[in-house]
Amino acid sequence: MTDYSYNNWVSMSDKTLAMHIGAYIKHHRLAQNRSQETLAHAAGISRSTLSLLERGKTVTLATLIQVLRVLDLLHIMEAFVVPKTISPLVMAKIEQEKRQRASGKKKSETGKSDW
Repeated sequence: MTDYSYNNWVSMSDKTLAMHIGAYIKHHRLAQNRSQETLAHAAGISRSTLSLLERGKTVTLATLIQVLRVLDLLHIMEAFVVPKTISPLVMAKIEQEKRQRASGKKKSETGKSDW
């Protein structure tokens, strides 16, 4: 796709990042043998908007999501999943409330067996 260093996202400018996203979209559009016109129509956007996206120009987030959906690339949204975590204080409280030992079998209320 491009010759950008994938491990140095922080040092890239916003423009460079947008160009990288555009190159990603264009690469996958061409890999699926789709024209800008057909992809734009399927995504419900104009061809010129898709062209702007592919050139790294400013487009809306909704536009990007529409294009990713049509290209079947929504799996990249996994990068934005926020894992559920428990704070150390809550974890300590849960551990403290756990049973420390078994109490054994309890007899029925009358003291007789269930038979």
